[in-house]
Amino acid sequence: MDSTPHPSPARALAAARLVIFDCDGVLVDTERIGPKVVAAMATEAGWPLTPHDVLEKFLGTPEPYLLAQVRAHATVPVDDSWLVEYRRRVAAAFDAAPHTMPGVVQLLDALDAGSIPYCVASSGSHPRIRHSLTATGLWERFAGRVFSADDVREGKPAPDLFLHSAATLGVPPAECLVIEDSPAGIRAAHAANIPVLGYTGGPTPAAWLADASAGTLADLHELTV
Repeated sequence: MDSTPHPSPARALAAARLVIFDCDGVLVDTERIGPKVVAAMATEAGWPLTPHDVLEKFLGTPEPYLLAQVRAHATVPVDDSWLVEYRRRVAAAFDAAPHTMPGVVQLLDALDAGSIPYCVASSGSHPRIRHSLTATGLWERFAGRVFSADDVREGKPAPDLFLHSAATLGVPPAECLVIEDSPAGIRAAHAANIPVLGYTGGPTPAAWLADASAGTLADLHELTV
C-alpha cells in the first residue's frame, strides 16, 4: 500500500480541472442491486455465488468480463442472452426505487457553480448508463460527456477508459480527479496517472479502496461544505 500522505478530498477536488465520475455506486444507487441479480443468475446457471462474492469478483469490471466468467463456471450453456436478461432484471429492480447516491446533486451543483466540468466513465454499457441517469434525473447533466467501457479496447482496471475521457474533453490526466467505488476503478486511475478519490458511501468496504491516491470519503456532502 502507498504510504504517501493523501491530500484531503476537498483539496483534491479544488485542484481538478475535470471530475470523472464512475456511475454505479457513485452517482446512482445500483451497486446494492447488481450483485444480488448476478448472484441469483449465476446460481441459476450452476455457479453458486453470494452477493458478497459478486462484489469481490466483479465490482467495477466490464460486463463482457462478467459474462465470460459466468460462461466459464456455469454448468448449463450461457449465451449472450444472459447479459440481456441481467440488464433487464437490474433495470426493473432499479426502476422500482431509483435513487442517486447521497450528496450527488449538491456536488454537481457546486461543480456547475465553480465552472468545473465533469463526466461519467463507467464499466456499464451506454444503454445501461443512460437508463440509470435518466431514471434519476441526471441524464441532461451528463449528456455528451458519457463514456463507457464499450468505447475502448480494455475496460477497468486498464487505464483506457479514463485516458479516453480525459483526452476527449481536453484535460491532461494529472489535472483530472476520478471518483470511484471499486478496486478495479482505483487501479485504472493509478494506471492512467489520474488522482482518484475512493467513495465508500455504498456497499464497498473502505479497506478495498485504501490505495486511492486522493484518500477516501463516505459522504459526498463533505465536498460541498
